[in-house]
Amino acid sequence: MDIVEFREFCLSLPEVEECLPFDEVTLVFKVGGRMFAVVGLDNPIGFVVKCDPDRAIALRDRYEQVKAAFHFNKKHWNSLRFEGKMSDRQLEAEIRHSYLLVVRQNVTPKARRLEILQQIEQEGIYDDAERF
Repeated sequence: MDIVEFREFCLSLPEVEECLPFDEVTLVFKVGGRMFAVVGLDNPIGFVVKCDPDRAIALRDRYEQVKAAFHFNKKHWNSLRFEGKMSDRQLEAEIRHSYLLVVRQNVTPKARRLEILQQIEQEGIYDDAERF
């Protein structure tokens, strides 16, 4: 996976928008106005995604290419390098995990969250991160 494939995958998910809220080199992907993925455009060697806290620790222990995200809450955010032992399918699963986690826990109001969850269900998107 590279930054182009990463961007295309993020934008393929329902209701995703991209923006540059911090500076002109930090690309942020949001769903329902909430951030779920970040990539640096100036040196795109990896990306940052939200993660279940227990899963975040397990991934860091298992893969060298997964670290606690710099400048983020280390309990909830992981930094993943594009290159390493994780396959593109595994990287996509972590992006999807982050996306679904943010929709389920952070998108408000509830009516908006339910609307997005209905779209997700209709498109058959599910959290398969546990498979890896």
